[in-house]
Amino acid sequence: DYNCSVEFFRSPFLVQEWETRVSNGNKKETLRLDIVEQSSPKYKDADFIIFNTGHWWTHEKTALGKDYYQEGSHIYSELNVVDAFHKALITWSRWIDGNVNPKKTTVMFRGYSASHFSGGQWNSGGSCDKETEPIKNEQYLSTYPPKMSILEDVIHKMRTPVVYLNITRLTDYRKDAHPSIYRKQHLSEEERRSPERYQDCSHWCLPGVPDSWNELVYAQLLISQHQMLQQ
Repeated sequence: DYNCSVEFFRSPFLVQEWETRVSNGNKKETLRLDIVEQSSPKYKDADFIIFNTGHWWTHEKTALGKDYYQEGSHIYSELNVVDAFHKALITWSRWIDGNVNPKKTTVMFRGYSASHFSGGQWNSGGSCDKETEPIKNEQYLSTYPPKMSILEDVIHKMRTPVVYLNITRLTDYRKDAHPSIYRKQHLSEEERRSPERYQDCSHWCLPGVPDSWNELVYAQLLISQHQMLQQ
């Protein structure tokens, strides 16, 4: 009815997940920090593009950074995840500047949403199932993620304007808004024996926190439309 389509492209790193052959002929999974992800040509001419990356950079392979990050034919024996994140964003920013027409396309980048694991992480017994109220005392909020400071620096150096949807702080208040132990309908035998050990404190319940992100996106769409009409 509105001549509008919405498409989702799964790309947790914005750069290319890769397989490379090692000396014994086997294949090894790496992350190509120098190549933007492969579906990018499909959306480069869209009217609005919203990018996001963040939580996948905290998983074991990415966080440890050993024999995983690759540029050209070189695989780093070890690379700090923050440096790898920076390299990936530089690759992304160069692709944006070289392929997206800012007179036609509004580019947005949604920032890193907070997680609230207490007593461990997602794979080590972290929990949030007893939380029923948001954080009300700001001294208990987390510090601003270094990766988002890197993102801001990269965006400021780009030729193409990028709208930064900074949701990090507003999500940090909502320790009560995660699925915790209630995410799964069907638990495995091990999960049934100890459901409190398998909690989701990084995704969000719906309706819930992500609806506020949509409000911010909608407001920005209206602003962008108004600015286009003024040109």
